[in-house]
Amino acid sequence: QVQLVESGGRLVQAGGSLRLSCAPSGRSFSAYPMGWFRQAPGKEREFVAAIRWSGGSTYYADSVKGRFTISRDNVKNTVYLQMNSLKPEDTAVYYCNLVASIGSTRPKYENWGQGTQVTVSS
Repeated sequence: QVQLVESGGRLVQAGGSLRLSCAPSGRSFSAYPMGWFRQAPGKEREFVAAIRWSGGSTYYADSVKGRFTISRDNVKNTVYLQMNSLKPEDTAVYYCNLVASIGSTRPKYENWGQGTQVTVSS
């Protein structure tokens, strides 16, 4: 089973930046792209971005294009989400998970880590 550990979330002022990290481990995680998702209070979980381990192809939700950058380090087996120009609307718990393909907005498996809280104040 794949284990997913997110870190890096904290309180930040609007306009600021954060970098989140995702450390997957376990069975066959590298066979699939990795995605970032987020869930705000009272709202559905939504897709944010995804990246392939090989080649680094990326895919972003419209709401974060131009502000967020997903990247990966194949040596450290870590996926990052660089978040710039943060807005209060970005406040959410952020999760990482495998996705079936680079264009998918849904996780391959419905197993989630604890996530990491990002709070953007104005």
